[in-house]
Formats: sequence, structure tokens, C-alpha cells
Amino acid sequence: MELVTHKKFKNGRLMPWGKGTVVSGAKGTVYLCGNTATSDDYDPAGKAGGGFAGDVAAQWRAVLGSIKSDLEELGSGLDHLIRLTFFVRGPFPDGGVLSSPNFRLDVLDAFFAEHCPKHCSYNNPPPSEVIGVAALAQADIMIEIVAVAALPD
Repeated sequence: MELVTHKKFKNGRLMPWGKGTVVSGAKGTVYLCGNTATSDDYDPAGKAGGGFAGDVAAQWRAVLGSIKSDLEELGSGLDHLIRLTFFVRGPFPDGGVLSSPNFRLDVLDAFFAEHCPKHCSYNNPPPSEVIGVAALAQADIMIEIVAVAALPD
């Protein structure tokens, strides 16, 4: 299997997301559900539990750790990421999602520096999008991340 993520440049500057990833020879694709940092007692059908006690950085670390574990359990891994989608809850002080205190590129980079350096924003991360939202599944959830990865042969 081969994954080639092409770097995205704007005006000669490297952007912190890839242009696109070309996958060849993969056995399949893993599409993860949206991951949030809800507690173990979360019961969406019963509309109970799920609160997360912790700051935004802790939520990012919990979600990224969950994605890593889920990918490994399903036979893939961070090295095989194809795409990431970030849903970031407001506020958006300067009008854009990247200005939100809930968007933590620093935590994302620290996680990838430890677990998969090739995906750091200053290196060659997978293509992604950052979407600002007014609310997520629970009132205290600040970030939800959806991941897609290749399944190696």
C-alpha cells in the first residue's frame, strides 16, 4: 500500500493541511465516527451522562487518543490517515473558526509529534477541514473530529 499526501502551498507558503492524499494498493478504507471527549457514562438514547470535565486541550488529547486507539483496533493507524474533519464549537472572536480558543493546533501538533510526526502541521498532514459550529452533542464538548484512514494490506 502507498499513501502520498501532496503538500498545499499558498503564495509559496506551506499550509498546515495537505492538498490531497492518493492511496494505491490499500485493502480498504476505515471511516471513523465523529469522536468526542464524552465520559464513559454517555447514553445518547437515554439522554444521560456524557459530560466531560476538563479544559479544551484535555478534550483534544482525549479525542486524538481515541482516534489512535480506534484506528489500531480496526487494523489501521495514524500513519495511514487520509483525511481529518474538525468540528470546533464557538466562540469565534474574530469571526473565523481559527480564532476560536477551542481550535488547538498546538495540541494537535504535540500529539502528532509524539505519535506520528509526518502529520504535524509543519510537515505533511492529511487534508482536512475546520468547521465552526454553535453546539455539539453535549453542552461542554468543544471539539469533534472525524477521521478517514486506509486499511493496509
